Amino acid sequence: MKKILIVALMMVGVASVVVMLWPREQQKHTTPASGIAGQRSQTETQTVNHNHESTARVPAHYEAAPPLYTLRRTLAPEVFTGNVRLAYQVAKDIPQTLAQMPCYCHCDMSKGHKSLHSCFEDEHGTTCGICIGEALMAHNLQRQNFNPTQIRERIVKAYGTEADK
Repeated sequence: MKKILIVALMMVGVASVVVMLWPREQQKHTTPASGIAGQRSQTETQTVNHNHESTARVPAHYEAAPPLYTLRRTLAPEVFTGNVRLAYQVAKDIPQTLAQMPCYCHCDMSKGHKSLHSCFEDEHGTTCGICIGEALMAHNLQRQNFNPTQIRERIVKAYGTEADK
């Protein structure tokens, strides 16, 4: 009985070491086909480097404003405070603009988000400084009469890698 217990503990120990040493930076993802810029076809699988600073691609976003009725509602800004509240208010006020923006936390790959707007449809935007920063930047630029394409170019320049620019 002792030998079985010792062998079992050794196997658990070896399995733990393997799991801890397994490379987490490279994972396979399949993203749905949706006509959204930055996403792959339904059958195409790509290797994604989760070291987002080195990911050289513009994340998913709509090239043109989708009809408002096709966008999911964002969470109510009133339940939040500070910059989180401001970002959710922006998502409520300019949803079509945010839908045309990529989100550089790369949640399109990890959460299936379709654009920056998606970050505010759930609580993801409450804890992500990138989402909040991009939303506030988009709002400020829109108030300065930048159009969505110009705003997207500024976001790519500010948050993207050299390969994106």
